[in-house]
Amino acid sequence: MEKKRALVIAPGRGTYNKEEFGYLHRYHSDKTGLLVEFDALRQDAGQPTLTELDATGRYSLSRHGRGDNASALIHACALADFHTIDRDRFDVVAITGNSMGWYVALACGGALNARDGFRLVNTMGTLMHEAMIGGQMLYPVVDDDWREIPGKRAEIMALIDATDGLYLSIDLGGMLVLAGKPDALAEAEGHLPPTGGRFPMRLSNHAAFHSPLQAPVAARGQAALPVEMFDQPQLPLIDGRGQIWFPLMSDPGDLRDYTLGHQVIAPYNFSRAVRNGMFEFAPDVVIILGPGRTLGGAVAQSLIGCSWQGLDSKAGFQARNLEVPIILSMGMDEQRKSVVGG
Repeated sequence: MEKKRALVIAPGRGTYNKEEFGYLHRYHSDKTGLLVEFDALRQDAGQPTLTELDATGRYSLSRHGRGDNASALIHACALADFHTIDRDRFDVVAITGNSMGWYVALACGGALNARDGFRLVNTMGTLMHEAMIGGQMLYPVVDDDWREIPGKRAEIMALIDATDGLYLSIDLGGMLVLAGKPDALAEAEGHLPPTGGRFPMRLSNHAAFHSPLQAPVAARGQAALPVEMFDQPQLPLIDGRGQIWFPLMSDPGDLRDYTLGHQVIAPYNFSRAVRNGMFEFAPDVVIILGPGRTLGGAVAQSLIGCSWQGLDSKAGFQARNLEVPIILSMGMDEQRKSVVGG
């Protein structure tokens, strides 16, 4: 059987929720070596272990959703999922991620070993939680059929330009994630008409990621995480600008500078990363690592936004995905079965 070419995408924050509680125990109880190492690093830092967070008690947003815990849980779930992809059926041609998913991509792609990959995400998640500078909110720029609303993106960008302390954080398919100080977010909410029964939506336990407000966090991360952690990637990596880092052609120092600099304080263009991955590597399928099941919509909207293979609507994408799956989300049991090895 001929292998399918796969673009792998790692999830970001907000993907380990009540439905995902127990994900590590449920799917990765065999990854004892990996979890023991991660748990030891957490214990050394005086933090609850992943085993404790994932498998004891009940899910709590205040506990599991805070940055120092959520980042580590999501990273471990996604990295473990990556290692379960059936390589007899899939040839991974490139890896990208959404926001924090870039850190996961670095570990999946070999630019960081497993220990240092976890050290990166746990350090940055903890630093951002401790600082907790600003917040984020979501607002759509597409209609119910995932077609971009004419003028809506420009309208929001004009609002950002006119509001002190408000920034574009993530271009997330059919959504824009805004970041800012509390008063800036409140002002923006007053200008953005309610839509869909839930937008504009504040994101709980999220700081103003990917904005200049995170400069102090970036500086602390640079002081804590040395260049020696980073290496040449073993697989192509696509960052939040859409730039591709190729094996044997990437400077580890530049990779660190981007990861702990631009990636922290400047907007993250997930839509461009997906688009460049599709057009540059021509995958047959997109595999989205768990946990969570929400990133598939943003990926599909990114494909519609660039008219990939003629896709122009939600209905068109859904019909196409039923016939020949384009996106396989490992956080969804039925789709997961199509990805993992026996």
